Amino acid sequence: MAAPGENLRIDSARLWDSLMEMAKIGPGIAGGNNRQTLTDADSEGRHLFQKWCEGAGMTMGVDAMGNMFATRAGEDPEALPVYMGSHLDTQPTGGKYDGVLGVLGALEAVRTMNDLGIRTKHPIVVVNWTNEEGTRFAPAMLASGVFAGKHTQDWAYERVDHDGKTFGDELKRIGWVGDEAVGARKIHALFELHIEQGPILEAEGKDIGVVTHGQGLRWIECTVTGKESHTGSTPMHMRKNAGRGLALVTELVHEIAMKNQPNAVGAIGHIDVYPNSRNIIPGKVVFTVDMRTHILPKLNAMVEELMERAPKLCADIGVGFEAKIVGQFDPPAFNEGCVKAVRNAAERLGYSHMDIVSGAGHDACWINDVAPTAMIMCPCVDGLSHNEAEEISPEWAAAGADVLLHAVLETAEVVR
Repeated sequence: MAAPGENLRIDSARLWDSLMEMAKIGPGIAGGNNRQTLTDADSEGRHLFQKWCEGAGMTMGVDAMGNMFATRAGEDPEALPVYMGSHLDTQPTGGKYDGVLGVLGALEAVRTMNDLGIRTKHPIVVVNWTNEEGTRFAPAMLASGVFAGKHTQDWAYERVDHDGKTFGDELKRIGWVGDEAVGARKIHALFELHIEQGPILEAEGKDIGVVTHGQGLRWIECTVTGKESHTGSTPMHMRKNAGRGLALVTELVHEIAMKNQPNAVGAIGHIDVYPNSRNIIPGKVVFTVDMRTHILPKLNAMVEELMERAPKLCADIGVGFEAKIVGQFDPPAFNEGCVKAVRNAAERLGYSHMDIVSGAGHDACWINDVAPTAMIMCPCVDGLSHNEAEEISPEWAAAGADVLLHAVLETAEVVR
């Protein structure tokens, strides 16, 4: 198939204006965004996205999970569509680009096709996946997970937020329950543009990350049980300090991750200490270990080592240890043909690039199980994301959208 010409570029200023306009919806308190899923702000952002898509001549479809699909017709009615997109929801203290760049970069690619009168054999669909972040309704990538058959729709509808509201009720409340069956759509290929959310591309001076794999993930909920007692009157040698068990396991997680380099990580994020009082030695600590790597045997070995060594470390100081896996997905290897299309696009456009492993989960990781998929990454300043200070440059955004445009056109087959 013919490749698009190297002079074909998106309108950088228009893309940046779109990003800034969307950022006005659900503003944060420190320059970013709080547009959590299924809130009124999420609904407002969806309406603006729909308006822009229809203005670009696309037709909008919505499924029962609220996933939005804007379709640009192709020349062959029998050809399966090429999808591109990401998500519009944000963290409570999120940035303006995480997810949003992938959706609006895809919209800009379609606008550029329209400007230049480019037609494709395959239809093209711009998608906004619901609840990628999972910050309000766990787990993350919820709606794409239902689409890919990882979760049932009924189970997803029953997810509850901190206020006791269910996903299903809130989706209905904001008016975005669509009439399409979830997962009924067939996909020729999917491309997701995203900021890196890490420091590698900026540190290496690269414009584009060609994502070859996603990291697999294990979330392990651990409980260390000791004995509550007074911090001032309990002798040191008689303490059963659950907090000390937490400290030992924290160091163990770091040790395991470091000896499995490169591309292996581990840390403890969520921690609940009981009774959480200044003058009481903790009697129980519940925390979650997050371990990730893109090599499945390595990931399993890391978890096995934690499960083997942590109980002994805790027993040696007189506290108990229990653990269970509460979240997981295996590392995806993205489709070689789609990855090649991304790499071809970067080279054709003259952008510096490198292969990279995604350190975070994305909707593309689920869709990869049901359709050929690849991801494109652009740098972000200091690797900062899930933070209102998240920042990218207009040039980085344009480079990512240019590569997205070229990879999609190569895959959707330009009709001349």
